[in-house]
Amino acid sequence: MPGAPPEGEPVPADGALPGSALPGIGTRPFGFYVHVPFCATRCGYCDFNTYTANELGGGARDSYPDLAISEIRLARRVLGDAELEVRSVFFGGGTPTLLAPSRLAAILRAIDGEFGLASGAEVTTEANPESVDERSLAELRQAGFTRISFGMQSAVPHVLATLDRVHTPERAVRCAAWARAAGFGQVSLDLIYGTPGESDADWIRSVEAALSAQPDHISAYALIVEDGTRLAAQIKRGRLPEPDDDAMADRYLAAEDVLSSAGLSWYEISNWAADDAARCEHNLLYWTGGDWWGIGPGAHSHVGGTRWWNVRHPRSYAARLAAAESPGQAREVLTRLERRTEQIMLLTRLATGCPADVLTARGQAAARAAVGDGLVTAAGWASGRVVLTRAGRLLADAVIRDLTE
Repeated sequence: MPGAPPEGEPVPADGALPGSALPGIGTRPFGFYVHVPFCATRCGYCDFNTYTANELGGGARDSYPDLAISEIRLARRVLGDAELEVRSVFFGGGTPTLLAPSRLAAILRAIDGEFGLASGAEVTTEANPESVDERSLAELRQAGFTRISFGMQSAVPHVLATLDRVHTPERAVRCAAWARAAGFGQVSLDLIYGTPGESDADWIRSVEAALSAQPDHISAYALIVEDGTRLAAQIKRGRLPEPDDDAMADRYLAAEDVLSSAGLSWYEISNWAADDAARCEHNLLYWTGGDWWGIGPGAHSHVGGTRWWNVRHPRSYAARLAAAESPGQAREVLTRLERRTEQIMLLTRLATGCPADVLTARGQAAARAAVGDGLVTAAGWASGRVVLTRAGRLLADAVIRDLTE
């Protein structure tokens, strides 16, 4: 997870949830996020909670799956006897595929054994293109993984170099073909736009290269320069230019044009899918207020309006679990107002929009003004929902800020 977590209140040693979180458990969609905090190298733009082998030593990666399984068992104890079929599991990082497929499979089996995977559950792993091959992809599919998301980022060598990505431009496309051959029904590619030195032509080249892999899902994210990263230091020293907001907007609209022409439709501001079945169900669980348990160092969880986050360092995480204690560092119990605000923020980012009746009178007035400004669709508002236009997507943060007042 990027950035530092809020302060919060202490999590009990046994991980017990407050009484306010317990009603409704099992009635909302439930999933697991598994954070695998290891990377072969550190990308210059990334501030996620990740570690290289040199930073941790060789044994941390080997012991991690057993630690993750210990936390899964803790989750079962904390959540009690509630029927909680798991609709989605998402392995993120870091680079989950630095672990052998058999080790990822062991974590997945533990989730299934303790909770039970729902019929047709979506099971995703992220993968850096250089961390998989035909054999490992086949093993992952055989182990029950149904969806894979490759961190392509760009198809242009100098852009990849600026981002400190070590794979070749063609590797992600090749991996997507291997994944299809292995039987993955859902293949996604991640792209980043706005890298210093990237031109409009570079960006279109990357989008078209991603489409040549025939994925059914593409995510495209604007580059965010995070404090403390190597990229931020290079920009501060003047070695690289600041990302340009106008160029970012142009790249987004160009992606929308190319992707929609290829048959992919936006369903969240930064995500496009070939059809409803290709949407990432795990991310939809986040955006629509479901429950999830985050496994691993720094992972965040949410159950019934209570949100908590684990200690960030793998050694601290291991020490907590070895002492039979929750690895939770702190938590916050969201107020009704905070939950409503978060609901508006997340639902408005979706193509299905946010129900108008969630808004206050001031929020509804802001929505009507946004319709007049061409930022919210008139048809959506007429049907009782706030749905962003193309222009509205570019100004989503400002629109949402007005809606939540």
